[in-house]
Amino acid sequence: MSIVTLLPFIVLIGAMFLMTRSAKKKQQAAAQMRNDMQPGTGVRTIGGMYATVKEIGDETVLLEVAPGVHAVYAKNAIGAVLDDAEYNRIVHGDEEESDSDTVVPDDASSLTEAAEGTEKDATADEAPKADLTKKSDAAEDATEGQKDGKADGETDAK
Repeated sequence: MSIVTLLPFIVLIGAMFLMTRSAKKKQQAAAQMRNDMQPGTGVRTIGGMYATVKEIGDETVLLEVAPGVHAVYAKNAIGAVLDDAEYNRIVHGDEEESDSDTVVPDDASSLTEAAEGTEKDATADEAPKADLTKKSDAAEDATEGQKDGKADGETDAK
């Protein structure tokens, strides 16, 4: 056998090795995250439920879903361990503390009014607004109604 015949098999085995290696790293990172859980930390389950860890067992976790409501979950059901700031932001709606004092307006009108106000003069307020309707269409509609003696929507049916 030549090396050219074995090359596709070597590439296939190498690709399989790389895929299993990355999957194994992800599994180890998830297991490490679950082992680092402490009572009192906020978590998100794989189903998307947010809760606080109360007790940790060998294979299970006691979660407080709401004040006074407890549920037992498998450790594998924990999707993410959240830090306190992120948990409070998601669950309680707390706003993040920002270092800047930048205020972003809800719309752009406040940005354009200030610029226009400095450039406007008294004649700009009195200028007539442009008429954007087609006058030729309105005239044609009026003449069509007069041709057959019927207004819009009228028919010959009785």
